[in-house]
Amino acid sequence: MDDSILENNCSDAVKQIDTISLHLRVELAMLLANRANKGHKRLIESLSHLQESLDVLRTTIKYQVFDLEATRRENSDLMTLLENKDKLENQ
Repeated sequence: MDDSILENNCSDAVKQIDTISLHLRVELAMLLANRANKGHKRLIESLSHLQESLDVLRTTIKYQVFDLEATRRENSDLMTLLENKDKLENQ
């Protein structure tokens, strides 16, 4: 939707709201406020879940990096043992 169309629709809505009674405007404002509040709560919950997921991902990555480094060290140690074994056998 184009910004100008959105602005026109909003100004039309404001004009229509101005024509209804004060009592209905108050009710409408309360409904809109409740909807905004519920949307805000859902957004906060979603952000919280996202943060938890990111924390789990970070932890998983740290464990994976640790495991990779340990595997490399073990591989290097085994290669050294094999080289030493070959040297001893060739003597």
